[in-house]
Amino acid sequence: MLITSIEITHHRLRFEPPFRASWDSKPRHHWDATIVRVHTDAGVTGIGSGDLMLGFAGHEHLFVGRDPLAIERHYRTLNHINFHYGRCWPLDLALWDLAGKATGQPCWKLLGGLSDRVRAYASSGTLRDPGAMAEAAERYLSEGFRALKLRFQRGDWRDDIRALEAVRARVGDKLELMVDCNQGWRLPQDTYAPWGLKDAITVARHLERLGVYWMEEPLHRGDREGMKRLRQMVDVRVAGGEMTRELYEFRDLIADGCLDVLQPDAALVGGITGLRRVALMAQEHNMVFTPHTWGNGIGLVANIHLTAGLCDAPFLEFPYDPPEWDLDRRDYMMAEPCRVNADGWVVLSDAPGMGFSLDEDRLAATRIV
Repeated sequence: MLITSIEITHHRLRFEPPFRASWDSKPRHHWDATIVRVHTDAGVTGIGSGDLMLGFAGHEHLFVGRDPLAIERHYRTLNHINFHYGRCWPLDLALWDLAGKATGQPCWKLLGGLSDRVRAYASSGTLRDPGAMAEAAERYLSEGFRALKLRFQRGDWRDDIRALEAVRARVGDKLELMVDCNQGWRLPQDTYAPWGLKDAITVARHLERLGVYWMEEPLHRGDREGMKRLRQMVDVRVAGGEMTRELYEFRDLIADGCLDVLQPDAALVGGITGLRRVALMAQEHNMVFTPHTWGNGIGLVANIHLTAGLCDAPFLEFPYDPPEWDLDRRDYMMAEPCRVNADGWVVLSDAPGMGFSLDEDRLAATRIV
């Protein structure tokens, strides 16, 4: 079996009302998706999605004519492209989907077969007032979720704490709560400074009082010394790494004792092939490995296969904040959206590969390139 071609298409779903993400000062009126298809002479096609595949054009010949199951070789090539150009890891996801289809196995089994499921935590994205946030928490609980992540970024962390207090008062201990402080990185148009260590410590004391499981990205992504000191000074777990670009950075974050929870995203860094390494490093150091998954359903499913098959994560991020961010907006490229069951678990099937199908009609209607 040989790779015959790599097909890349871009799609855009437009919507109203907009989605006002806590980490972005610009309201979002559309959701873009890049779909990567790896075709073979055996008629098997692997599918991946994630970043825009910038810089990949002109490098197709490095893969065409090769065995698609030579995944480690392809990973090395993608890693070189990542260094010189852009993040083309959706191709790695497509190769894993193809490998599963070619062997008749679901990816979670190929990755270790530890489990066919992972418990999801509802990842909210908007900044609701305390009352509305408490009502949303009750809704998540009624839908089966047992954990919820709230976003901070209301301008004054005291306002963020008030929203968190309202949620805790409403749901008690029925929901495990996490907080994304949104201090690790900024979008190009947002230039305000991140917290310093003393700011993070002050916030952490309130999170401890409210029984928060982790505080995510509490400092700038490059402040490793600050992360290490914060972790030593507070009881709440420190999480991060969602936008880290290189695998060696995770090695250093682990070695320096900077984090309790590692959150790389297979669609953004290393693909499944690279993040297997990080997941095993995390386990060997008694750390939690639970990927960031704020992307579309294909990237989410890839991270679920990796986590279920290889890791013992307590729960995995499930982007979901209706009505602004519902399953239709997130997963419009898929024939069926990724869902949680009544007990808050995402259960994977034995279908070969990643186990999803594309909505070709929707993709045709939303195609832009």
